[in-house]
Amino acid sequence: MIRVFKQLEFLIVGQALRLPIVVPAPLRRGAFAATERRGYSGRDHALEEKSRTLLRQLGAAKLARDVRVEWNPRMKSAAGRADYRERLISLNPLLRDHGIEEIDRTLRHELAHLLAQFRVGRRRIAPHGPEWREACRALDIAAEARCHNLPFASKSFAPRFIYRCPNCRQEFPRVRRIRRVIACLACCRKHNGGDFDPRFRLRLSAHC
Repeated sequence: MIRVFKQLEFLIVGQALRLPIVVPAPLRRGAFAATERRGYSGRDHALEEKSRTLLRQLGAAKLARDVRVEWNPRMKSAAGRADYRERLISLNPLLRDHGIEEIDRTLRHELAHLLAQFRVGRRRIAPHGPEWREACRALDIAAEARCHNLPFASKSFAPRFIYRCPNCRQEFPRVRRIRRVIACLACCRKHNGGDFDPRFRLRLSAHC
């Protein structure tokens, strides 16, 4: 089954929540071979070094010192994920079934999220907005898509919780209860420059 994911339109404590994505550009065979020998779980020092080299070349030495790359076997449908607060890129071990180029493309895609946020500082940006696009160009993946189309198997669960924005009335179905303070991204963009605004905090409207 081919799954395509789109950005979720809400903010978590002032930060946009995103579902990562990907597609392909070449990785040195040596780095990939080292990954094969270690298996696909935990930190990948070869990919970390590759990431640091790319970031240093782009003038982001401070970010390069902190970036980490890991293989996360808990990931099922997403190919990769970037966490700027933790300076962490997580990769789905299933990528190994799709070749070296796919791993490299995914790494650069997620690295672009970190680089875009690093460049703008504390200002909130859209996950796949112009800042991310510019970072993709810098990382030689100018034509990168927002969503991957890899045939990762996934389970489907019916949403049990329905949250609603008090302003635009948009509904956000969720499988699990939301434990954090979350606001509607569209309304925050329209009325508060994209920054978190408690007026648009999502409220639970239904529970199945």
